[in-house]
Amino acid sequence: MNNNLAPTYQRLFGSYWVLWYKNSNVYSIVELDFKDLLDDYFESNSIDAFGKKLALVDSNVDYINIAKTLNSYLEQCHLEKDSFDKKTLHFESDDCAISKHYCANGRYFQVNYDTDLVQKTIHPAIAHLEVEALHASKIVFDIFLEGNQLVLLKNNTIITSVQKRNYHLLQGKFIMEMLSYIHNKKESDWLGTFHGSTITDGNNSILFIGESGKGKSTLSALLVAHGFALLADDVSPISSENSHIYYNPSAISIKKGAFNTLRPLIDDFDDIPNTFFNKTKGLLKYVPCKTPKKDSYPCKSIIMVNYKSSAETTLENVSIKKALETLIPDSWLSPNPTHAKQILDWLTQVNIYELTYSNTNNAIEEITTLFRKMKNN
Repeated sequence: MNNNLAPTYQRLFGSYWVLWYKNSNVYSIVELDFKDLLDDYFESNSIDAFGKKLALVDSNVDYINIAKTLNSYLEQCHLEKDSFDKKTLHFESDDCAISKHYCANGRYFQVNYDTDLVQKTIHPAIAHLEVEALHASKIVFDIFLEGNQLVLLKNNTIITSVQKRNYHLLQGKFIMEMLSYIHNKKESDWLGTFHGSTITDGNNSILFIGESGKGKSTLSALLVAHGFALLADDVSPISSENSHIYYNPSAISIKKGAFNTLRPLIDDFDDIPNTFFNKTKGLLKYVPCKTPKKDSYPCKSIIMVNYKSSAETTLENVSIKKALETLIPDSWLSPNPTHAKQILDWLTQVNIYELTYSNTNNAIEEITTLFRKMKNN
């Protein structure tokens, strides 16, 4: 049997195993029965030996097809993610005619965009950080579209290239580069950047995750209006040093459906510019928030946000499977094996919930209560 396909790390969470594969940096979540089959597969030195193990439970089992299925599954887990060919990209410095200068945490940087459309992928979320070009920038980013590829450079070195429909991946990579610069860190200092919004009470933080349209940014804005602080919106970076989530100065993105809810709570709401990027996102406003007192806070809970019209407010524990299947696809997680182990360790220490709600006051009350519990524990 091919033990080279075995997961590098494995961790049990309730009734699910989370498996991590070094070659591909893939996290897989499997049920107990399936994990037992994998263990039998790897403990057998031949297909026939594997068959004999299975026959102890069911003598009529088709062990050959089961072995093929397991092998196919494991090969898929080892497939590396698509990479890009830097040699096929062509860039001239004058391709990016739009230049913007920004400052965050006292650090200045410049971003050049080739078109207004490309500018909309990054600028609206950091527009409040824009400054006059009075200081030299040590870091200069260029973002441009070449054919179907959206490309990010830092100081004339290509960082990543993604298909334009996957623009969110470039946004995440840019944010990570920006955060590394303003927090004086390297990419190797991060466990990852989670696709989610993070709120703090000044002691701990809660990471809000969920599919687009489920209300995590709106809920975060409501919590800010009720005295909490926004630590990060949409991209939440977690450090390898202490597993804290760090401050992301990007503004919070608010969809049109939440305008009426937030208008009375946010000063000069109608003066904030509207942004339209695509039909999926619709009309947006990017609302800047006050800087939290500290750069980072420990995260002790993850909440899957699930806004449902007319639903009763409930905050219930959910499985690691449901959470990771939402969290992982759009997050960047470090491929470093030490970091992968740290992520699994961190997941064993956080509580995972699903918040279903329609009444915003009840939702805020539930989260306020949770923060109190975390402070007292």
